[in-house]
Amino acid sequence: MIVDSSDWIARLLPCGVRLVQLRVKEAPDDILSAEIRKARALCETAGAQLVVNDYWRHAIDAGCDFIHLGQSDLDTADLPAIRRAGISIGVSTHDEAELFRALETEPDYIALGPVYPTILKKMPFAPQGLARLGEWKKRIGAIPLVGIGGVTLERAAGVLEAGADSAAVVTDITLSADPEQRARDWTKATRRFAH
Repeated sequence: MIVDSSDWIARLLPCGVRLVQLRVKEAPDDILSAEIRKARALCETAGAQLVVNDYWRHAIDAGCDFIHLGQSDLDTADLPAIRRAGISIGVSTHDEAELFRALETEPDYIALGPVYPTILKKMPFAPQGLARLGEWKKRIGAIPLVGIGGVTLERAAGVLEAGADSAAVVTDITLSADPEQRARDWTKATRRFAH
């Protein structure tokens, strides 16, 4: 589950969500710091895993243990400092060159997207499709693979069957008429997929 505020995290954790990425875009440093610290506290209390998107310095300061970096973040992120802080790293990929670059960072997971057309953000990349997930998984081996982009509950099984170890969801929950119920549906289905 990827959300843009700690308020969303507070809403969804009681629905059984146990892995959440906080993706806040363009906020002042003090707001970012407060959001990350609040999200960390919420996740820690609920026994959930928090992944902080982009803001690795704030993640280090808040004592987080997972960050997600896009390709442009790799230009400026201090990977040795992140590793010294004991933080695990996930990296976004969209094409062969980005996969090669991501693998050089020795990531703890790799994300591939968009798997399907997405309305979340304008993407310069065409949908990757399920076959590409299978190709990526063969290439990265034991490194966990996350399928992201246009993933709905109805599409999740296909994403996992194609080779992804997990599926990231955003708008299928946040734009739902009843986000809490949709999150509960995802939680129930995720348990089923795991067996």
